[in-house]
Amino acid sequence: MTEPVVRTTTSDEETIELGQWLSREFLPARGLVLLIGDLGAGKTTLAKGIAEGRGAAPRDDVSSPTFPLIHEYGDPVSVYHIDLYRLDEQRQVEALGIDELLDREALVLVEWGERFPRFWPADRVEIRITASGADQRNFRIERRTAV
Repeated sequence: MTEPVVRTTTSDEETIELGQWLSREFLPARGLVLLIGDLGAGKTTLAKGIAEGRGAAPRDDVSSPTFPLIHEYGDPVSVYHIDLYRLDEQRQVEALGIDELLDREALVLVEWGERFPRFWPADRVEIRITASGADQRNFRIERRTAV
């Protein structure tokens, strides 16, 4: 694990800009990113910036995959955006085939992934988001690697 990156934003626009910066300067070309935070913390807003920064989709085309569970962005797909909020059981997560997505040349963004820790490889990025006031968001971004 490397030293975490800590950032604060005070608007949706700044959160999108942070996602764009992460996409260009910090995140791997392929791999897993867990987006961790309470409801309304800004996980999907950050995903908008990451997908846009990758050139996979304009921010207005990126939405929460709460009901379809997985959105694909890019042609070919370079970002998978997954939301596990509505899932309760490990077998439901297994049925999504996320392990196959992790083998592809794409970035896999997972909201609520902390609920199912056994599914994730040791090599990943974790982004913890906490709301502080109406508009302020605090981000702790960590690269995790196998020991």
